[in-house]
Amino acid sequence: MSKSPVRAQAKGAERVAPEGDSAVGEQGAGGGRNAEKAAEVMSVEKAAKKVTGTAEAGGTDVKGTPEERAARPGAPVKKATPVKRAASAAAKKPAVSKEAAAKEAAKGPAATEKAAKESAATEKAVAKEAATKKTAPKRAAPAKSAASKKAAPAKSAATKPASKTVVSRTAASKAAPSKTAASKAAVAKAVGPKAASQGAASKPASQGAASKPASQAAAAPKPARNESPTALVRRARRIDRELAEVYPYAHPELDFENSFQLLVATVLSAQTTDLRVNQTTPALFAKYPTPEDLAAANPEEVEEILRPTGFFRAKTRSVIGLSKALSEEFGGEVPGRLEDLVKLPGVGRKTAFVVLGNAFGRPGITVDTHFQRLVHRWQWTAEKDPDKIETAVGALFPKSDWTMLSHHVIFHGRRICHARKPACGACPLAPLCPAYGEGETDPEKARKLLKYEKGGFPGQRLNPPQAYLDAGGIPAPPLAAG
Repeated sequence: MSKSPVRAQAKGAERVAPEGDSAVGEQGAGGGRNAEKAAEVMSVEKAAKKVTGTAEAGGTDVKGTPEERAARPGAPVKKATPVKRAASAAAKKPAVSKEAAAKEAAKGPAATEKAAKESAATEKAVAKEAATKKTAPKRAAPAKSAASKKAAPAKSAATKPASKTVVSRTAASKAAPSKTAASKAAVAKAVGPKAASQGAASKPASQGAASKPASQAAAAPKPARNESPTALVRRARRIDRELAEVYPYAHPELDFENSFQLLVATVLSAQTTDLRVNQTTPALFAKYPTPEDLAAANPEEVEEILRPTGFFRAKTRSVIGLSKALSEEFGGEVPGRLEDLVKLPGVGRKTAFVVLGNAFGRPGITVDTHFQRLVHRWQWTAEKDPDKIETAVGALFPKSDWTMLSHHVIFHGRRICHARKPACGACPLAPLCPAYGEGETDPEKARKLLKYEKGGFPGQRLNPPQAYLDAGGIPAPPLAAG
């Protein structure tokens, strides 16, 4: 094993001293021993021990310079940290300066003391330099973090246009209701508060407009099949056949004995129920049985009779006016033509078709509130005007079926397919109905929503047809009893 350079230099210094001068030799010998002792306590070896402390703990010989230890066979290869490299570099300098101090040690104790002081100063310089280099990364860290913080906004600012584009694209594609609140939150989180606020500013123009039709589409009936006109005709007629089996006793739900009574009762049925009209007309027809009698009636007396039907003043003017027209223009008889009927006061196409279909046997479609609601749910037509609905639905059926079709649809609308809460779970048309699911689908709960004979309740007519009674129908009670 090679000797330490410091010890070798000390011994060399002893050999350099003159052999003839004993005093000088003694001083050289004493100076050499002092130099050797000073070398052992040198800060260079202390620094080397600190740098190679791990190697000493593992039983590795740490004597010699780092280059010598690295050159030894089997020496572990270890990368030095910046602090260790600084310490090892500093260790080299004291070794060189110590060599000069050893040479000076041969000159006497004064030179040795001077060398010790120089080595102590060198040790302090090395420690100060190592401490400075050790703390340098810590001081640079805040500057680095500050720089990264400054770079971060710049980076996020660079990504804002892209993320804003994502938000706008997402808002533009919101017409299909497949986006959820979780994806909105994820986009907002990725964009950041500022970009999210920018997206919110542009949201009403695109996303808000798209979200409203989406909510309306959710409440709208399920679209029917993309059916051809022929398929629509077949489906509509099949529905009517199903209704004919469910309501074989369908009939006009107004009590009447002749065309005049039917005409007056139909006019009075506006803005009220057939039941209320049926409970009112017996007293009216008992006092004014003919058009001539009603035309000559006292309006105040008629108003008192018609008060339960609502809008009794307007209705009084209508029934007295049409009675006068019948007496003066048609000889007291109800005309059997649509053109003549619609000229009478208070008579429209709906009232005219009711009279023509049920009093004269002439087919007609009665487009009342129930009829309009159901043909829209079944998607027979998208028209809103009653006259256009009449034309569109009339094209789907033979003219001979128009009157009974009206009775079937109106019966179904009053008993099962209600306006506010249809009884879908008890509807026989569920497999054919595009609007199935708008109402109660549970069968037990749906059966509790059925009305009139389907629910075990009295009907609207005080004197219903026998077929209705045979099917389990119950007559309506008179006005006094109700």
